[in-house]
This record gives sequence, structure tokens and C-alpha cells, in this order.
Amino acid sequence: MGNHKGGLGRARSYATVVYPESAPNNWQVILADIRVPCFISPLHDMDVNPDGEIKKPHFHVLIMYDNVKEITQAQELFDKIGGVGCEKVVSLRGYARYLCHLDNPEKYQYNTEDVVAYGGADYMSTIGLSTDKYKAIGEMIDYCAANNIYSYSMLLEWCRANRFDWFRVLCDNGTFVIKEYLKSKTWELKGGQS
Repeated sequence: MGNHKGGLGRARSYATVVYPESAPNNWQVILADIRVPCFISPLHDMDVNPDGEIKKPHFHVLIMYDNVKEITQAQELFDKIGGVGCEKVVSLRGYARYLCHLDNPEKYQYNTEDVVAYGGADYMSTIGLSTDKYKAIGEMIDYCAANNIYSYSMLLEWCRANRFDWFRVLCDNGTFVIKEYLKSKTWELKGGQS
């Protein structure tokens, strides 16, 4: 990521890379204290160069202003935290998903629950795609079948404690499908009789 990549101009969102050894020890506190909505990726310590060599561990930082800002304003913020480069972000969702390589299956997959959010930013709603919902519902169906779960309340409680991504899907709009699935499985277990 080079300096001022993407040319001059204004944007709402910008990104940088932070290397732990060259950033101030309190760089995340500095970022939190500015109160600009932002995301910090999990530590990328499993990324690989094309030659197979592990890349130097780093964080990706994505800041999201409420209004457009000059790239120089974003660069000033990134300079305070030891950020290397300043990139205008064209797609907020696309870059947010890149923080964990969600759309890059050939790259190491980082855990979305390890993304740090400041300034009121909501990572899960930013990265959400309808395909993620369908995938989660499929995983829940497989989990219920494999573990003989027929109770919606049991599944909901388990998801809340163990798979918050599934819990969100159930709370947002996945409940109807899962309840109908569990009801149907219960009906089958009783021999298909009402």
C-alpha cells in the first residue's frame, strides 16, 4: 500500500496498515480516543507472499468518517498511529470483508469476532451479505441434524453462547426457516403423524 494510493481527492473511508513493532504502544488507544468509527483487523500473522514466505505481521485499519475528508486529513490520523500508507476505500463493505479475507478463500481466513471496532462502528452489519445468512442457516441445519436438536430454544441458547454469528441470523430474520425445519424434523421423528 503506497502513500496516497488512489490519487488525491476526498472520500469517507480510508485504510492503512500498521506494523506492531513500528507503531506507538498505545496506537489503538489513540485511535479509540479520536472517536472516528473504525475497524482494526485481527493481527495478520498468517499472510503469505507469492513465494510462500510469511509476510511481516500487520493490522489493517479502516476508518469511516461521517462526511467526506481530504486524504491529507486521513493521513494525519494514520501518522499518529504509525500507519503505513493511506488508501481511499472505494467499497466500504468490500474492504471491511477484506479485514478477515472473507472473499479470498485462497488466503488465510481470520476470525470476524477478532475485529476491533471503535466509534460506534458495527462490523457484522457492515460485512453482512445475504449469502452469509444462507450459509449460516445451512450450518445450523447441519448442526441440528448432527446433534439431534429439535428444540428452537435449545438452539437459540446454544448459538447465543457459542456462535454469535448464528445468533444474529436467528434474531435478524432466520428464525422462521429454522423453526419450520425443527418442527418438521419433530413431525418426522413422531412418524409423520399429527
